[in-house]
Amino acid sequence: MKIRSCAGITKPSLLLVHSELPALTFHKAKLTWTPTLKIPGNCERTSGSVTRFRCSVSGRTFSSKPVSSSSSKPNTVHLNRKQVNPSSLYSRPSLSNMKKERIANRAKVYEFLRVLGIIPDELDGLELPVTVEVMQERIDFLHKLGLTIEDINNYPLVLGCSVKKNMIPVLDYLGKLGVRKSTFTEFLRRYPQVLHASVVVDLAPVVKYLQGLDIKLNDIPRVLERYPEVLGFKLEGTMSTSVAYLVGIGVSRREVGGVLTRYPEILGMRVGRVIKPFVEYLEGLGIPRLAIARLIEKGPHILGFGLEERVKPNVASLLEFNVRKESLPSIIAQYPEIMGIDLQPKLLGQRSLIQSIIDLEPKDFGTVVEKMPQIVSLSRTSMVKHADFLKGCGFSLPQVRCMVVECPQILALNLDIMKLSFDYFQMEMQRPLDDLVAFPAFFTYGLESTIKPRDKIVRKKGFQCSLSWLLNCSDEKFKERLNYDTIEMEEMETMPSFDMNSLMEPRSDESDSEYEEDSDDEYI
Repeated sequence: MKIRSCAGITKPSLLLVHSELPALTFHKAKLTWTPTLKIPGNCERTSGSVTRFRCSVSGRTFSSKPVSSSSSKPNTVHLNRKQVNPSSLYSRPSLSNMKKERIANRAKVYEFLRVLGIIPDELDGLELPVTVEVMQERIDFLHKLGLTIEDINNYPLVLGCSVKKNMIPVLDYLGKLGVRKSTFTEFLRRYPQVLHASVVVDLAPVVKYLQGLDIKLNDIPRVLERYPEVLGFKLEGTMSTSVAYLVGIGVSRREVGGVLTRYPEILGMRVGRVIKPFVEYLEGLGIPRLAIARLIEKGPHILGFGLEERVKPNVASLLEFNVRKESLPSIIAQYPEIMGIDLQPKLLGQRSLIQSIIDLEPKDFGTVVEKMPQIVSLSRTSMVKHADFLKGCGFSLPQVRCMVVECPQILALNLDIMKLSFDYFQMEMQRPLDDLVAFPAFFTYGLESTIKPRDKIVRKKGFQCSLSWLLNCSDEKFKERLNYDTIEMEEMETMPSFDMNSLMEPRSDESDSEYEEDSDDEYI
């Protein structure tokens, strides 16, 4: 087929060619017929008919469909273009249909959860798996961790955590820190929000901050197991202010790491609402602030005793049981636990018990508590055994009662050591029992370290003295007494008592403190 161009026409028009007609050509707006039809060599022929041919117009290729020679319809050349299906524009579902599908899938997931006993009411707005199968996978994983349906209901938002993206990375990180797998169940029950956390953004910075508070890396797992909620605190929030306040009242900087390791709950305590009111209340009872700091160093858990719920009612109970108000500081300093136990029933029970054993007067019970506050937690068995031992030594019931009132510790000492001390008293010292009635604290002194050496020195010098004069003093004071011409009665009658100053011995690192004593004024 010959194609002739027409002057002035730059782009040829589309020309449909019939296989049986000569091609039309344009030349200077004059229409002429080509006398013969020339078919390119790439046409395929069959006997008696042209089945298909190809032609090219301005670089475009056209192809005909096979045409049968017996067809009565004209054979037309079809363009080699992809046919467009009018409905293909709507092959994707509309937004409306997608929304309906999501609602339907979510309804299936909700129904699945209800069948398991999980209440999905709080999950509205939370991104959840679109299929029941994926939700089943999450629940199965939580079950493997030891969480029950009840646990999930306590924090249903955990169902929004992906097993692969959230749960496994967090648990792997905790395991690498040293948190024991056996504690994971309780860990997640207390702080399931950790499964939403990012290891890099949320968890690792907290661990680094704890190390900056002098908590040893080996102790970090212990801290997290005891108080997993710490992973959710802001670094410069409650944690920093609570530590700063404790240092301000006198807690040694070198002790901060140990204090937080033993009782990390301090990191979550608000200074103005919890720590400061507690400290100020104890100060109001007569305990010096520095002594309070030492009590916190020794037993930081006392900060967890509810001030209104436990501490104040317990102080009121002590006063009710004939404890003198001026003795409260000594009682608390000796036995801080007395602030946190359910004290009222213990006081009532112990008073009745001691009364039944040694016929103790109710008015004397307060004196016993003042001298040994631990009596409120002493077992019945211990008290009965010690009372029987004293009676077996030859003391009468009134004498035993008198000894207990003077020195309640004799109801709690090691019985074997008491027997050795009594044997020495009776066989070597050969003193009357009345001496022990007058100074029952004899049993609290070391036989080999104190009693024997001093007794030998006194007997060698030919002194006649009371047990109190012999024992109730330091080694230096005892040496001074040996140079006395006479024995002072007031020294003989002095009984051992708790010394509050023993809690406030100076520390070498106190001069390094940047905090003044009144630095807590900023905390409200």
